[in-house]
Amino acid sequence: MALLAFTGNRFLADETLRETLEARGLNARDLPRFSGDDVNADTLGPHLAPSLFGDGGVVVDFEGVKPDKAFLELLVAAPVTVAVLDEAPPATRLKLYEKSGEVFASAAPSKPGDVTGWVVTRAKKMKLPLEKDAASYLAEVFGSDLAAIAGELHKLELLGGPLDRQRVQGVVGREPPGDSFAMLGAATAGRPGEAVLQLRRLLASGEDPFRLLGAVVWQYSLIARTVGLIQQEGRVNDTVAAQRLGIKPFPAKKALEVARRLSEKRIQGHLSAILEADLAMKRGLDPQVALERLLVQLSV
Repeated sequence: MALLAFTGNRFLADETLRETLEARGLNARDLPRFSGDDVNADTLGPHLAPSLFGDGGVVVDFEGVKPDKAFLELLVAAPVTVAVLDEAPPATRLKLYEKSGEVFASAAPSKPGDVTGWVVTRAKKMKLPLEKDAASYLAEVFGSDLAAIAGELHKLELLGGPLDRQRVQGVVGREPPGDSFAMLGAATAGRPGEAVLQLRRLLASGEDPFRLLGAVVWQYSLIARTVGLIQQEGRVNDTVAAQRLGIKPFPAKKALEVARRLSEKRIQGHLSAILEADLAMKRGLDPQVALERLLVQLSV
């Protein structure tokens, strides 16, 4: 009767699926739902016929499944409503959905700024007085786990008054994960306290100190190359830096933010400090002490 495909972020796609089916007189919770190994013609076949009371329906979850052409044609020809949850279908499958049914595309925010924007919009719909800084905190803590963020927003509905970052953090009770680029950015901007805080968050989250130093080496080599690029070409934007250095725009942007504050002479001094930290850790010095000392040296 109808093939309905729901794409985008899994949480949002599933939410849209339930709302769409409800608007059509169907309750998603009452429909049989198939996923994993159960997504096959033999298992679904008996459920693709209408009931005595008219239209029936099924929900098919394609996560981790690669349906073949014959199975897709079976769903398209079904005389019942078939709701397909398919987060990121390939172009050929998406074309089939568009030709044979309806596609309901949800957003798929993943970058911190995009997730923050989604939180702000959702809070407004819920009439929550959530400040943008608090929305950013939720994006930092939960990343692209929109289901977890939605759960926290429902808890915050029970509170009255403005919801700033400090108040929301008190309710959620989680520290934002460390950010190695933010750590280096704080150090090179002369904010060793903030840099050490980022380091401690990274270590507390289970980051291996030797791998963390390896990340610092990689990021600093990238920063050094970016400094050289700026000296050669003058003003450089994110896109140009990404193209010249052969990296993605996000790390290029972060490297530029740090590189613009540094000279070739200062970079050389910092690279020497990184080498000293590496040797100290290999000789048995407490890794956290060595890394904290390094961050202080990078902030000078």
